[in-house]
Amino acid sequence: MQPIQKIYRLLLIIIVSGLAWKILPFLASIIGMLVFSFLFTTIFLPSVDKMERFIKSRVLSVILILSSTSFISISFLALFFSNVSSQIKLFTKSINNEDFATNLSGLSNNMKGYLPDFISKLIPEGDNLIMMAKNTLVAIFQNILSILGSAGGFIFVSLIVLIFTIILLIEYHDFKRTLVQFIPNKYLEVGLRVIYNIEQQISKYLRGQILAASSVAMFSIIGLFILNQLNANITLIFFIGIIAGLANLIPMVGPFFGMIPAILISLMNNIGNETALLHQLFGVIPSPFYIFDIILMFIVVQQIDNNFITPLVVGESVGLHPMAVMIVLLIGGTLIGPVGMLFAIPAAGVIKVIIGEVIFISKNSHLL
Repeated sequence: MQPIQKIYRLLLIIIVSGLAWKILPFLASIIGMLVFSFLFTTIFLPSVDKMERFIKSRVLSVILILSSTSFISISFLALFFSNVSSQIKLFTKSINNEDFATNLSGLSNNMKGYLPDFISKLIPEGDNLIMMAKNTLVAIFQNILSILGSAGGFIFVSLIVLIFTIILLIEYHDFKRTLVQFIPNKYLEVGLRVIYNIEQQISKYLRGQILAASSVAMFSIIGLFILNQLNANITLIFFIGIIAGLANLIPMVGPFFGMIPAILISLMNNIGNETALLHQLFGVIPSPFYIFDIILMFIVVQQIDNNFITPLVVGESVGLHPMAVMIVLLIGGTLIGPVGMLFAIPAAGVIKVIIGEVIFISKNSHLL
């Protein structure tokens, strides 16, 4: 290739990259929906292929699997929001009760008795603490209501993702054959290997993460049930466990978000309960409203997941060094937020596969 042609090609790449960077914000939502559709396709593809062998109809297989999954998801969400709404109404009544202020003042005095003087001085007095607590709780409820209010947009996006997923599942193998046709014969073997490795990389990672999240959800539900046997009075334990499992899909930070609903509901249900206020963990450590019991339980569940479940079901599915995983998570979180952290590791795995094949081609180009 002549030097002038290299310069033209470099300029063309720079111009196309600049245009893509400018257009990307307008296409981000569509790209996001396509990414979710591709991930759901990867999850459901083995089940669709197996069912197709039995009923001999791919369209019917896709409809049966996705319709049953959608029904279960919608039923769960409806039941969840119904229970959360009831919980908020009950707690709103207890906030307006005089006992709420009395017990909150009692909690403040109780905490000051256990803490060093320099820390206890930081805890607000009586009326200030009550006002602060009420404002905080009102802000939390407003955020929950705003999330519920944005359900229309969520339903629309979910519907588009569902349509994309149906199309991809039905036409997946045709799409794959069409993609292979664009690969030059010289690189056909390498191209097929790249496609296969990417499929395996994403599929293994997603299946492992789903199994790990399911295990965390199950252990969290069991742990909350045990706490209830100790009179923790935590409701919605099934939903809290599922939230903990889903939050676990976001590496490193997800588990900490999983325990927040349990702590909030424990506070809601135990305000006014003198026994819960004076509760001690192991009979030694003050744990008002079972807060430290909940934190300890989630830490134990997370240690079980990190040391036993995840290495077993996920293993080295993406083959990245722990330091590389941290960097990738930071980049994904900075660019897109929690969703970016969710997709960062599989995306890094795909890039790793492509770079590995490029290196292989560059080293063995004389054999092609």
